[in-house]
Amino acid sequence: MPPLIFLGLAGVGLYAGYKLFSALVKQAGKENRVDAAARKQANAQSGTKDLGELEWDEKAGAYVPKKSV
Repeated sequence: MPPLIFLGLAGVGLYAGYKLFSALVKQAGKENRVDAAARKQANAQSGTKDLGELEWDEKAGAYVPKKSV
């Protein structure tokens, strides 16, 4: 009988751990979506845009968008 009690308690503990882990994964994914949305909105408001790959221009002394060939 004690082994059955132990197995029952172990099963309950594993199930509780699974539920906790799945809730943490869901929460982390939700925070990533919120961060990405906030970052996208901030870029839209500031007027910044993605220039793609940059290369060093000696004449200008600055990085400029890479010319496509």
